[in-house]
Amino acid sequence: MKKSVGQILGRTGIRIPLILWTVAVLYPIFWMFLGSFKSNAEIYRNPWGLPETLNWQNFTQAWTNYNIDASVFNSLIVTVAGALLTLVLAIPTAYAIERINFRGSKFLFTLYVSAMMIPMVLGWIPLFFLLSEMNLLDNIYGLAIVYAVSQLPFTIFVLTSFMSTIPKSLEEAAAIDGLSPYRILWKIITPLSMSGIITVTIMNAIQFWNEYFMALIFLQTEGNYTLALAIDYISSEAQYTNAWGTLFASLVIAIIPVIVLYAIFQKRIAKGMTEGAIKG
Repeated sequence: MKKSVGQILGRTGIRIPLILWTVAVLYPIFWMFLGSFKSNAEIYRNPWGLPETLNWQNFTQAWTNYNIDASVFNSLIVTVAGALLTLVLAIPTAYAIERINFRGSKFLFTLYVSAMMIPMVLGWIPLFFLLSEMNLLDNIYGLAIVYAVSQLPFTIFVLTSFMSTIPKSLEEAAAIDGLSPYRILWKIITPLSMSGIITVTIMNAIQFWNEYFMALIFLQTEGNYTLALAIDYISSEAQYTNAWGTLFASLVIAIIPVIVLYAIFQKRIAKGMTEGAIKG
């Protein structure tokens, strides 16, 4: 009986902080969703209550008056292009480091791992002048390149852990059958590492979609703004125009794709990161 009581108290002591933390995280998001359907007068009159009617005008104003539609398109391009470019660069690099024994391979891997510890802020000023010299400043494709390079160390680190447990006998058999190293990489190694590839792609895509500071530095024209910059612009405008409902609506537009993407691939992400940790 004492053991049962102790177990119950132990579980309760663990669950109560987790429940409180969950409420603290979810309630602001819930409040934001409610505010997106309220008029400005209703937000001031009853900020914590349910909306009297579903006011879709906030979403219409955010989409048209504040050019959220163009910002969503820009963010989509940057996210997709950055995620794909990261894979194109990381997959061959991870394969070369893990499978090809060349002088300096271990040092190169250590260099990539060390790069994960360096704050990205240290490279913003050199990158600004580099993009300016390459005529890629204020260019969403230039921003996508920066995003891809910034996530290379993490992506290579994860993919090498997956590739490390693929039996080398498969590659040897494929080489005997006449496959070149490039065909071995894309036809054997890449499919067997798909769990890790999907995991890092989703995590990188969420990172690129939400990124703000590099977009603020490298994008200057309003027509090239990503969603994060557009929301920041609406936030500054809301202080003078009281367009709080429009701001909440734009935040909902930004957060829904992330929630949907994570909800769909939650198990795959957890499985991929767990397998990567075990295999590494």
